[in-house]
Amino acid sequence: MNALDPASSETPTLVTALHPDAEKRLHSYLEGVWSLLGDRRRRSGFASYACGLFGDSDRKSVEPMSARSCGDPKKAEAEHRKLLRVVAEATWEDRPVREYAARYALREMERHGQIQHWIVDDTGFLKQGKHSPGVQRQYTGSAGKTANCQVAVSLTLANEHAHLPIDMQLYLPESWTNDRARCRAAKIPDEVDFRPKWKIAIEMIRDGLAAGFPAGVLLADADYGNKSEFRDELDDLGLRYAVAIQKGTHVRRVRGHGKSRVVGERVAVEEVAFDLDPSEIRQVSWREGTKETMSANFAIVRVEPETSDGRKRREQWLIIEWPDQHMPSKYALSTLSHKMSAKKIIRTLKERWRTERAYQDLKGELGLDHFEGRSYRGWNHHVTIVFFCFAFLAAEQARAFSPSTVGTSRPLCDDAVERAA
Repeated sequence: MNALDPASSETPTLVTALHPDAEKRLHSYLEGVWSLLGDRRRRSGFASYACGLFGDSDRKSVEPMSARSCGDPKKAEAEHRKLLRVVAEATWEDRPVREYAARYALREMERHGQIQHWIVDDTGFLKQGKHSPGVQRQYTGSAGKTANCQVAVSLTLANEHAHLPIDMQLYLPESWTNDRARCRAAKIPDEVDFRPKWKIAIEMIRDGLAAGFPAGVLLADADYGNKSEFRDELDDLGLRYAVAIQKGTHVRRVRGHGKSRVVGERVAVEEVAFDLDPSEIRQVSWREGTKETMSANFAIVRVEPETSDGRKRREQWLIIEWPDQHMPSKYALSTLSHKMSAKKIIRTLKERWRTERAYQDLKGELGLDHFEGRSYRGWNHHVTIVFFCFAFLAAEQARAFSPSTVGTSRPLCDDAVERAA
């Protein structure tokens, strides 16, 4: 029986484009998830949906995928129902499938080096209308403006060679969670209540740690790092972090060590930047870009951050960046070791670009933002199968490079992505 379609002897068209060894691995990979899906029809629909996402069509939603897989309109209609059933109606659990896929890819990725970073970010899904779960006019960095869209928070694991999105959760604004009738129409369970994005991120991080995924330095932009509650949670979880903050975040500068240690007055990080001696600012490069070396002016000083409840927090790094060499405009806090070099701290902070590249791949290659259904379960199932496909491709990419080549090549990306961190 064909592992790609347990209900049929026919092989989906994807495998005709695969190397025979890769085809065998795909069969084995799919067989490994069957026990998590149970019902044979779910298995068949899952495999067909995955193969549709792997395909080269411009649109990866149910209707065009089913039409492309079958030349006969009658067969296409049956395929359409099968895909709808597995993604919008079936009650299989998303988390076990996502964890299975992540472990599969990580086994290959870690041949090239241990996981070094956990990256939290969010992305938008532009929408028409008002019925898709979580949709409203809200800011999304994907469009760089306020737009009618859904927003989802993601968690990506990365080493020097590759990156792997392992979880994504839909953000539900209070305009949704305060309207339970609207939630029920979108099949959002009653127990799903409002959570700010930073809390969604913490829950995903906790789940990742509970699943036993290898921990790394947590990276996030200022929407997360500026929340002292978020940083406190990371401290409590024992995770190191390097997170962006806003210029109004308050800290106390620390000078000296031991008995000579002096803690300054509470000031905004912008004031720290303007009070620096020129000798404390130097140019640092962190990566070779496609057109030029990525570099800027930086200062790195020791501080004690202020917290939401007034508790004293441990001493850490404040990183200040001058992208245009005139005005400081980027700030970050990091609990990386005080023995770590400034260049390594900055290079770690700048690894956030990987999540933007992951979004490009998920949307551009696998249709992450192409789901057209209006159900909460359907959205989650679609994301799960997209992540399942990404994990297989990430494992195949890791196999294509010998561990001895790590550090001699890098994924291509344009300057806009490289400077997103």
